[in-house]
Amino acid sequence: MRERTRGNDGLLTLVQIKELDIVDYLLELGFEPDKIRNVDHLYLSPFRMSGLLHSRSIETLIDGTIMAWGAAGTISILQYSFQCTVREIVNLFSDHLSFHKPRPRPVPRMLHVTKSLLEILSTGTLSSESLVRYISSRCVFDDIAKRYCRQVNYRIGDRRNFALGLQNDSGGYELRNSFTKLASTSKDITTIDIGASTVSVFEGMFDFLSYKTIMTQTVEVPENHIVLNSISLFERSRSFLERHSQINLYLDRDTAGLKCSSAAKAISEKYNDASGIYDGFKDLNDWLVSIT
Repeated sequence: MRERTRGNDGLLTLVQIKELDIVDYLLELGFEPDKIRNVDHLYLSPFRMSGLLHSRSIETLIDGTIMAWGAAGTISILQYSFQCTVREIVNLFSDHLSFHKPRPRPVPRMLHVTKSLLEILSTGTLSSESLVRYISSRCVFDDIAKRYCRQVNYRIGDRRNFALGLQNDSGGYELRNSFTKLASTSKDITTIDIGASTVSVFEGMFDFLSYKTIMTQTVEVPENHIVLNSISLFERSRSFLERHSQINLYLDRDTAGLKCSSAAKAISEKYNDASGIYDGFKDLNDWLVSIT
């Protein structure tokens, strides 16, 4: 790992910080690419919808470096995330970060920061009326959400908020509310193992919750479940998945999800692409919302 040339005062310059491999940094914050096209990483902008973290406006990152994100650039992203001044950004990244020069790669990799940027303050039973309304808007039964998720109070810098949280196998949480899509460290898969011979695999927490909601209308056969929490974590799940006699894949019907399902089926006949039931929709939750 090679350190970049620094300014005369030993600090990184703003020009150098703007060249940071921002894909790694965003993943540490819990922001994942909405789409990956070769070396281009497409994200939901945090600067639309009155500055909230989630919007439908997608901009482009090229080779891991911000090229366009509305009127914002790398410094604005870092200021928004840390809630601090430009000078504090310079000091923080000069003192605590080492990084590689940007390079093309198929999926983001983790960058380790000395201090977690998102702090979990407490967790409890789902009780917030706003979260219950949000869950209902996704057509998921609140008793299903209460069974598998927690209400998580968290902090980023001086900002405190709460969200629906699904805990992963490393103790981190996937966090969702009406405005936010985040993840606390460490990023990992979520495994629900009841000792069954069949396992169903989901890309995100609301796909899993949608499936469990749908299954309340049927006689549910015992099965295990894995929520990948990112398509890039599929390989990490394989050792557990391939212990089963049947593996049902309910991944997104986008390029990455379909490619993953196809590759899995080529590995073993155990893998079954079950996403055909929501053909024409991005994922299982989109389909559930459309029919509810």
